[in-house]
Amino acid sequence: MNSIVELVSRGFDVTQNVPLRMRLFRTGDDAFVLAAAVHHISADGASTAPFARDVMVAYAARVSGSAPTWSPLEVQYADYALWQRRVLGSETDEGSTATSQIAYWTKALNGLPDELALPTDRRRPAVQSFRGGRVSFALDAALHAALRGLARERNATLFMAAHTAFAILLARLSGTRDIAVGTPIAGRGDRALDDLIGMFVNTLVFRSEIDTSKDFFTLLDQVREVDLQAFAHADVPFERLVEVLNPVRSTARHPLFQVGFSFQNHQQTAVELAGSMSRFWKSTKASLNSISSWCWQTDTTTMVLRPVSRRPSVTRPTFSTVQPSNGSRRDSAD
Repeated sequence: MNSIVELVSRGFDVTQNVPLRMRLFRTGDDAFVLAAAVHHISADGASTAPFARDVMVAYAARVSGSAPTWSPLEVQYADYALWQRRVLGSETDEGSTATSQIAYWTKALNGLPDELALPTDRRRPAVQSFRGGRVSFALDAALHAALRGLARERNATLFMAAHTAFAILLARLSGTRDIAVGTPIAGRGDRALDDLIGMFVNTLVFRSEIDTSKDFFTLLDQVREVDLQAFAHADVPFERLVEVLNPVRSTARHPLFQVGFSFQNHQQTAVELAGSMSRFWKSTKASLNSISSWCWQTDTTTMVLRPVSRRPSVTRPTFSTVQPSNGSRRDSAD
């Protein structure tokens, strides 16, 4: 385990090296662990599924003594990047998507407090350390079903109901009504993107006026409208939004929001390797250089697994099928 920790703890110089490291560790006579460290600049949470499928295809091919072959992709990541540029247009064009969305965020976040003050047991350090802890708890099936039913009654999603409850908690803890949280969204609005490994995630700022004297259904209706508007203006990259809005900067805090709300509802990944018993786990090292680690543990006598290149490139289509930001999208991602 120490070797895996060392593998994923080292940062990447993305200007010099490929942002991916893979190593195969032998942990017993017939037991192996394949570990991969991937910089977030090149993969997001939803990339886990196609990455795992590629590993399974490669493993099956190598076991049979042949080179792996993959089905050609409908699009490449470069196609998505070009499509995004076309959709956004120029900020100097008054009719462009970029101009209209920046105008929306400028109005929506006007006067946003520099910091959400929460009652902590320590002072905020002058420079962010990026250290933190974790407290885990589970919602049972009955509560989960009740939340879904409550959201459905108000024509909302489970994400919106959970966001409302979280915003109420922050309002009560901070003693303020102006609550802003940051949420990563998947950014994969078209089926053609499901098989791509890449970084599609964008970050949205959800700003809500939370009057804790109002009942939950009223606040849920308000939060629903805030969320829908945010999702409808989700194409401008967060880093560009920070540049345009130019909030007061500080090394002690994150700009625009200091509290994150990550609702991870993308598909679970399962790994099945012929002739072996395997299990998969994923972890994320949250730091200035965000790194995800993907690991497979196998017990087999025939494992012949080696890193391989991505699928061969194919002719690039026009990529006109991806829907704009008001189309279907997952609520959130990591």
